[in-house]
Amino acid sequence: MQVQVQSIHFDADSKLIGFIEDKVKKLGQFHDRIIRGDVFLRIDKSDVRENKIAEVKIAVPGRELFAKKQCRTFEEAADTAMEALRRQIEKHRDK
Repeated sequence: MQVQVQSIHFDADSKLIGFIEDKVKKLGQFHDRIIRGDVFLRIDKSDVRENKIAEVKIAVPGRELFAKKQCRTFEEAADTAMEALRRQIEKHRDK
């Protein structure tokens, strides 16, 4: 599986990128034919403390699954997005 992490308007450190790549690769346990994973990290310009946004798009044969979460940290946002994608993968696989 190919994983691409893009940070928009800031530079993400290697620890964050490694953390997110590991999370995306763990989704392979739930579906063995994941083709690609794209992750976009953004900081919302609002004054709210929960301004870190993680958007994750997973390509499986015949479909693209997407989750977008906004939390206090990128790690938390990525974690909750991966959990949402895991549920989507299980629903897609059961069909």
